[in-house]
Amino acid sequence: MSGAMMQAAVAEAPGAPLVIGERAVPKPAAGEVLVRVAAAGLNPLDAKIRAGQAGHAKQPLPAVLGIDMAGTVVTVGEGVTAWQPGDEVFGMVGGVGARQGTLAEFVAADARLLARRPAALSAREAAVLPLIAITAWEGLIDRAQVRAGQRVLVQGGAGGVGHIVVQLARSRGAEVWATGRAWQAQAIKLLGARFIDAAEGAPAYAAATNGEGFDIVFDTLGGAVLDASFQAVRRYTGHVVSILGWGSHSLAPLSFRGATYSGVFTLLPLLTGEGLAHHGQILAEVAKLAEAGRLRPHLDARAFSLTDTEAAYAWMAGGQARGKIAVDVAVDVAADVAA
Repeated sequence: MSGAMMQAAVAEAPGAPLVIGERAVPKPAAGEVLVRVAAAGLNPLDAKIRAGQAGHAKQPLPAVLGIDMAGTVVTVGEGVTAWQPGDEVFGMVGGVGARQGTLAEFVAADARLLARRPAALSAREAAVLPLIAITAWEGLIDRAQVRAGQRVLVQGGAGGVGHIVVQLARSRGAEVWATGRAWQAQAIKLLGARFIDAAEGAPAYAAATNGEGFDIVFDTLGGAVLDASFQAVRRYTGHVVSILGWGSHSLAPLSFRGATYSGVFTLLPLLTGEGLAHHGQILAEVAKLAEAGRLRPHLDARAFSLTDTEAAYAWMAGGQARGKIAVDVAVDVAADVAA
């Protein structure tokens, strides 16, 4: 394995074109496994890091980007007993905190971050799932503790995180409403949620709940939508959770309702090293739901290879994608990588 090389997509400087070039295949350290990447998921955060607009991700350039992946374990590092060569896995394993990303033929991943890829999902589907699924789970289940019979409003229900929140909430027996644009109505209804036109705002929230408010409001959009969410929640027992609560907001509307709020920062374990195992545990539960046919990511139909990664970024930035974007990663490295 010594000296083996791999292909990777490298962001050399903010805003610079991606370079597809050779890098050394990483060697897994203690507690890590080497994964041959079958597919990598692309996220808006990747584009922000590449543009130099995501200081919170702490990913200095040049770097191999990419947070999510699905692939096959090739070798295991010292102390790893949960995985063995040949295991099909998926996870949110790199691309931030100075960790090598997944837009490469191989990645060394902390074994705790991985879960077994569900047979019900293709490698491409599994590759786009980790970040959005972990984010949805942390907000809806860890923070808001959703339960059967509750009324849940998902702000941005057709989006990457939003469409997973809808499915998670329904899997827990909640009654779900989701906002979106008119052209997203059918997609939201197919997920099993009741559609609310985002342009209608507060009157629609009140009408949906007979003025009582929602038990949980899950905000994926931030800004003015988060402010509106504070007024859409049930008095006393309501809870608002946001994945974009980074601005300055008045908490008065929430306080006057006696309700509560939580923020979600999914990158924290990758940045601090704390809580890594919980991410793997979340994905194991998500995999069970996928196997049971209760959760599936919406995957954009267009296919991209590693050499087409620049086009994949452009497709995402242009707004044409109808679902999450996966990059198929070809492996042309000699067989002695596993030796």
